Amino acid sequence: MATAIVGANWGDEGKGKMTDLLAANSDIVVRFQGGSNAGHTIINDFGRFALHLLPSGCFNPAVTNVIGPGVALNIRAFQKELTDLQAAGIRPNIIVSDRAQVLLDIHKQLDALEEERLGKAGFGSTKSGIAPFYADKFSKIGFQVCELFFLDEMEDRIRLFCDRKNPMLTTVYGRPALDPVQIKQELAELADIIRPFARDTNHFFREAVREGKRILLEGQLGTLKDPDHGIYPMVTSSSPLAGYAAIGAGLPPYEIKDVITVVKAYSSAVGAGPFVSEIFGDEAEALRRHGGDKGEYGATTGRPRRVGWFDVPATRYGCQMQGATEIALTLVDALSYLDEIPVCVGYEVDGKRIDYFPATPYLYKAKPILETLPGWKTDIRGARDWDALPKAARDYVEYIERCLGVPVTFFSTGPGRDDIILRHGRTLG
Repeated sequence: MATAIVGANWGDEGKGKMTDLLAANSDIVVRFQGGSNAGHTIINDFGRFALHLLPSGCFNPAVTNVIGPGVALNIRAFQKELTDLQAAGIRPNIIVSDRAQVLLDIHKQLDALEEERLGKAGFGSTKSGIAPFYADKFSKIGFQVCELFFLDEMEDRIRLFCDRKNPMLTTVYGRPALDPVQIKQELAELADIIRPFARDTNHFFREAVREGKRILLEGQLGTLKDPDHGIYPMVTSSSPLAGYAAIGAGLPPYEIKDVITVVKAYSSAVGAGPFVSEIFGDEAEALRRHGGDKGEYGATTGRPRRVGWFDVPATRYGCQMQGATEIALTLVDALSYLDEIPVCVGYEVDGKRIDYFPATPYLYKAKPILETLPGWKTDIRGARDWDALPKAARDYVEYIERCLGVPVTFFSTGPGRDDIILRHGRTLG
């Protein structure tokens, strides 16, 4: 049986905490897409960590953590992250799909060069090489982990890779051409690092399903960054939808029985693109300062996140596209400073109200329609008892639940693993 933990919005909803929490009652935790371009911040008994590639089940020694074939595998970033965990006394059990594809230094270079070339028209990339990586994967010139162990047989492929890259490097960017010998050497070095972790995870998952193992699928980013259903073209390059989890991990789709969609009690986003409920100036800085464990700043980049009020159309759409069966609502405690809490309940587009989330060109024209709910002006951070919460805080959660049409079964009241209230009979088992 598999459970997917995914994001409803632009990412940064708090999926890492939820995965860390539920991993204690799972046998396997899987990263099924994305790369080192986004991070999951986790705070537990070991300390505070920002994971980028490693699954969030790393802190549970009984869990097998899997990097699936859908991941953009930056092997040097993987090595550094693992070394940092080991330095903190953590010894995670990790395997990597031998069908995962390898992100190379040239992917990061091309990412940075293209953002530089585009200037103000750029996509807000983290310059982690994700878009060039996936472009190569789907152009069928990339390299799988298993191929790193047969490099003498791969020389024609390596030359093809360089031949495809060099016209762009030399003509568009004015940079030196790639040398196939150097690329082979880079691949050989990466092979030595990843060899102890490489495994046929398709076979592993067939056995796990047969044995009835509990599998947790961890998504990166959120619905609105999906390349098909998000705010294209300001999206990521792999699908963060629960529907893709079966592909990116290597599981039958019918094994996914539960989709926990993580929803933030307000909105935040990193990078460019339409953001209808966005706020600015002092109002934004106040929300940014109160949000998250250390404010609303990217776990990978450290740059300030764009913030705004809770967006009902966007979040409802996000939950629908994920196929949410339950919601984990996070960071309600961040709103405790407000006398009144605005909520975006619809959009005005060309003078007409719409209550659904439209395609990208309409979003640029949309204006938020706001309603306000009473604040509670009481610090609820770390609360564990639903009935002891201020009525206005409970009303806010129930309002969101009604708007989305999905039960809020997890209510997070702080960054720590145990800062959680379970609802509707939900347990961690």
